[in-house]
Amino acid sequence: MGADGAVVAVLAGKFAEVRPHMGERTWRLYLGSEARAHAAWTGCSPAAAAALVAEAAGVSRATVMAGAGELADVAELMPGRSRRPGAGHPKAEDAQPGLRKALGGLLEATTRGDPVVAVKWTTLSLRDLEREIAGLGFRAGKDALGRMLHEDGYSMQGMSRVTEGKQHPDRDAQFRHVNAVIGQFTAAGDPVISVDGKKKEQLGGFWRAGRAWRPKGDPVRVSDHDFPDPKLGKVTPFGIYDIAANRGFVAVGTSRATAAFAVNAIWLWWRAEGAARYPGARRLLVTCDAGGSNDCRHHTWKDQLAVLAGQTGLEITVCHFPPGTSKWNRIEHRLFCHITRTWRGRPLMTPEDAVAGIAATTTYQGLKCTAVLDDRDYPEGAEVPAARIKYLESRVLDRDRFHGEWNYTVRPVPAQPPQQAPGPGPDLEALAALAGIGDLAALLAALAAPWQADREHRLALARGSGSRKQDSGPAGPFRLPFEAIVTAAACHLRLRMTYRLLGEILATHPSTVSEAAARVIPRLQARGITAQPGSRITTHAGLHKHAAAHGITITGTAHKPVKQKTRTTRPRQPT
Repeated sequence: MGADGAVVAVLAGKFAEVRPHMGERTWRLYLGSEARAHAAWTGCSPAAAAALVAEAAGVSRATVMAGAGELADVAELMPGRSRRPGAGHPKAEDAQPGLRKALGGLLEATTRGDPVVAVKWTTLSLRDLEREIAGLGFRAGKDALGRMLHEDGYSMQGMSRVTEGKQHPDRDAQFRHVNAVIGQFTAAGDPVISVDGKKKEQLGGFWRAGRAWRPKGDPVRVSDHDFPDPKLGKVTPFGIYDIAANRGFVAVGTSRATAAFAVNAIWLWWRAEGAARYPGARRLLVTCDAGGSNDCRHHTWKDQLAVLAGQTGLEITVCHFPPGTSKWNRIEHRLFCHITRTWRGRPLMTPEDAVAGIAATTTYQGLKCTAVLDDRDYPEGAEVPAARIKYLESRVLDRDRFHGEWNYTVRPVPAQPPQQAPGPGPDLEALAALAGIGDLAALLAALAAPWQADREHRLALARGSGSRKQDSGPAGPFRLPFEAIVTAAACHLRLRMTYRLLGEILATHPSTVSEAAARVIPRLQARGITAQPGSRITTHAGLHKHAAAHGITITGTAHKPVKQKTRTTRPRQPT
C-alpha cells in the first residue's frame, strides 16, 4: 500500500466515526476542510487533495470541492438551508411547467371541504394521484405530490361526527332545560343518571380495533372475516352512568334491545347500587336520547317506567335530548368510550368476556364500572293496549308544559280522578207515581230484557258486519240511566211533559231525552201506557202544581239550565 493508500485508510476510519453525527452541510464542510488541510500539508494541488478525500469518504470529488469553496466563501446560508438557493435537484413542478395545472385538474372533481375555509381534502390517495399524473405524461413521486397538496391548502382529514342533520328550533332551549333540571336534582341530593344502549357486539374470534401488549411474535389470532356466527350471537350492553358519583353500570343482555330490557337495566342498577347510594331518595332523573329502546314516542318505554316507579316508589322524571343529538348524552363520552378502550385488541368470545371487560374499565378521573349479565328473553313487538295508554296519560304521566313529549314525570302512585259530590237527583219514584206507574221497579224488570235486545240489534245494524270490539262503557257523556229513560217516556205520554222540561230535570239536553224515550215508548204503549188528553206541563211551577193537586211531593227538580246546542246556518248560495 502506498502513502496515499495509507492516508485514505486513516481518513476512512475517521469519516466512518463522525459521519452519523453530521448533517449534510456540516459533512460537506468537514470534507472540504480535510481536503484543504491535506493540500497545505503535502503541497499537492487542491484537486488532488479533493480526490483523495472523496475516495476515503465515498463521495464525489464535486462534493468535496463544494465544501472547500463554501469554507473560503464568507457568506452565510439562510437559516434552515443546507444548500445555497438554486442548488440541488429542481422541484418537479419547476422542471415540468404543466404539472401544477394537471394536478389541479385531477383534484377539481374530488375536492371536499368548506369553500370559505382554507382547509380542503381530496378523496384520491397520493398513490392514485401518482398514477393519474403518470397517465398524463408527467413524472412526480408521492412525496412531491404531498408537498404540492399542502402548499395548495390541502391536509389529511378524517371523518368527524359533527353533522346533526336538521336542527329542531327548540334544541338549545331543551339543552338548557335539561341542564337546569340536572342542577336542581343534584343540589337536592337526588340521583341523576344518563342512560343509553351501546352498539351490539359480535361474539366469537373476530377482529377488533386497537392493540394490546402481547409477547413478541404472538398476536391474538382471529378470523379473517367478520361474518356473524348465529350460534354465538351478539351481546347488547345497556349503560347507566351516575353523573354525580362518576360510576358506571352496564347490563349486558343476550336478547334484544327492547324497552323492557332498558328499564330492567335501570331496576338492576337501583337494586345493586342506587338504593344504597341514595337511601333517602324519593325521585330519580333519567336523561337519555330520543330514540332506540328509550324512544320518547314509544308507549312501551313509558309503560315499563310506570312499572318501575311502582316497584321502587320513586317519582321518575325523564328528559330526552332533541332528535339527532344523542352524542351529547354524557354516557357517550363518560362511559362508553372508555369501555371501547378496554375492549381494544381482544375478541369477545363469550358474554362473560364482555362483562369482565366492562368491570375492568377505570379512568384516572375516578370512574369505576359494574357489569352484570342479563340473559332473560325480551321479545320484540310488544304493544301497550289502548286502555293502558289512556290510563297512563290520565293517571300516571305528568307532562311538562315545555315540550311534554320530551319532558315528563312518571308517578309511583296513580293520581286519583277528581271526585265531585253528587247532587240530589230527581225523585224518579215520585215522577213515575205521578204518571200513573205504581211499581217502577217491576216495570223496569219487565222492560230490561226487551230493551237490551233492541239495543244490541240497533248497534249491530249500525256497525254492519263484524263483532263489536269494545264496550263503550256503562255511561257516556250523553247516556241516561235506564230507569230515567223509562220514567221520562212515561211522563211524556201520561203528563204530556215537554222534552225541554225533562232535560232540565235530568240535567241533560232535550234531544238526549227525546232520542232515548223514542226507543222505549213502543214498549210502554204495548203495556197500556199511552198518551192521555190534557194540558201540557212545560214549566217546573206547572209540574209542582199538578203534583200538589194529586198529593205528591216532587223533590230534586230545581231548575238546572242546560246549555242549548247552537246550529250554524250557512248563507244560501245564489242560484
